[in-house]
Amino acid sequence: MIDLFSAETYEGIKTWIIANPTWAGLCVFVIAACESIVVIGLFIPGIVAMSFFGALVEAGVMAIVPTLLWAIAGAIVGDGVSYLIGYRFKHHLPYYWPFSKFPHWLATGKKFFINHGAKSIIIGRFVGPVRPIIPVVAGMMSMRPRIFVFANVLSAILWAPVYMLPGFGLSLILW
Repeated sequence: MIDLFSAETYEGIKTWIIANPTWAGLCVFVIAACESIVVIGLFIPGIVAMSFFGALVEAGVMAIVPTLLWAIAGAIVGDGVSYLIGYRFKHHLPYYWPFSKFPHWLATGKKFFINHGAKSIIIGRFVGPVRPIIPVVAGMMSMRPRIFVFANVLSAILWAPVYMLPGFGLSLILW
């Protein structure tokens, strides 16, 4: 069994990242994308993962600019996928799991979207439970793509450094 909190584990991760910076960047991208995708994002602890990458940046294992760019790109793609799912399946989505079992998720997302409009994309990026729901609701409610893309990109640019910030202090504890 792997001890995630052991010095050997972190040394192994650091060694792998130093040897494979492109793959490490792709890991940042995939995690950022998955934590923004409808349903999947409910199970991905984005703040934990991004804080870990922030710790690696602070420790000098990963470069800050490429890491932020990978995270921003992943967040944009994740929300974009959710928006497209909502747009394409707007009438059918309430009948699929998990929305058929938890219809209040979409109802809460719709209410939030109606109350805040385009700002809901930006605000929702920082609110864990609604983060993966708001983009799908925006698609279901036929939000204009240009407005969605603008809010999506802006929120991703703000989100990546904010979610990595706790990791900067974490690196002092880990390394």
